[in-house]
Amino acid sequence: MKQPTGASRALKFVLLVGVMSLFADFTYEGMRGIAGPYLALLGASATVVGVVSGLGELVGYGLRVVSGRLSDRTGQFWPITIIGYVVQMAAVPALALAGNWQVAAALIVLERAGKATRNPPRDVMLSHAAKEIGYGWAFGLHEALDQLGALIGPLVVAGVLAIRGDYHLALAVLVIPAAITLSILGAARLLYPHPEEMESEPPNVETQGLPRVFWIYLAAAALVAAGFADFPLIAFRFQQSSVVPTAVVPVFYAVAMGVSGLGSLVLGRLYDRVGIGILVPLTVISAAFAPLVFLGGFWPALIGVALWGIGMGVHESIVPAAVARMVPRERRASAYGLFTAGYGIAWFAGSALMGVLYDVSFPALIGFSIAAELAAIPLLILVRHRELSDHGASQG
Repeated sequence: MKQPTGASRALKFVLLVGVMSLFADFTYEGMRGIAGPYLALLGASATVVGVVSGLGELVGYGLRVVSGRLSDRTGQFWPITIIGYVVQMAAVPALALAGNWQVAAALIVLERAGKATRNPPRDVMLSHAAKEIGYGWAFGLHEALDQLGALIGPLVVAGVLAIRGDYHLALAVLVIPAAITLSILGAARLLYPHPEEMESEPPNVETQGLPRVFWIYLAAAALVAAGFADFPLIAFRFQQSSVVPTAVVPVFYAVAMGVSGLGSLVLGRLYDRVGIGILVPLTVISAAFAPLVFLGGFWPALIGVALWGIGMGVHESIVPAAVARMVPRERRASAYGLFTAGYGIAWFAGSALMGVLYDVSFPALIGFSIAAELAAIPLLILVRHRELSDHGASQG
């Protein structure tokens, strides 16, 4: 029997993890699409929604420092990944039992903690496969499957709300994709017990620290994150202004996820060909979401949500692909942890501030969002120049 090539085996791993992520996103993005209105239903204010959303991202990204370093030091990538998925998949359907916004907020943060635990080791395992088939293509393909689940989940939740009008039932239904996620996770662990073997390049044991370009890139990403509103705040605005009917809000989120998933396939391939410079025009484009979602009517808001989806696709596909190319393999888990911690702190600060600005001034909220994102462009250009310089030096 013909043995699979390294590239073929790597592609199959990416697809398996991608399908697992499809059902995981079905679960938690189905929840996140209604998190803002659900918190409001339980009595939360706009400021609470903004702070809870930001705190969730802070925990969800900040804990990755611990998860990343623990993964690098112990090499226990699968056990740490499994723990994270179990916590995350349990927290989502448990929201159906929440009787007040405080309990719901705690579960929303717990869901983010589970994601924080599993993402660095999972992304490192994906990077081993990406080395064989292209970083942009591997992470873009994974993101496309990931976002397909993020498209289906909110649509299913929207259907339950349209038929029954029951938020608790809509959340309880998500126990089904959660169980499927954990089943695929078990299969992946059995079929690929040592994903690191897919990367033929031996580790560089003499490498110390992280390169300067990594820190510049982190600063740029932090600015983008600070200006990127979390969807619960956007959904809160839709509900409070009646610009978008409540039952249609999850559909808007599904549109964003669909745009993100389709875009990640094209942008991943493009990233492999042209490099990190593609982030400059994409940042400009995605920055236009703020005035459209916070000031526009139904159709401008829909366009704004689509632009927001492009930004999400970039965050979840090109960003991890770029980090993998910047750092040596033996430091990748720590790099992912550090990078996303800084990213998450910026997202928390920006989300909390935008939640406050929501109650004060829409123009101020929009001005902050656009200014923060555009401020990242000079740093991205600098990263691009250093990338070209490093490539030229290696060719020389």
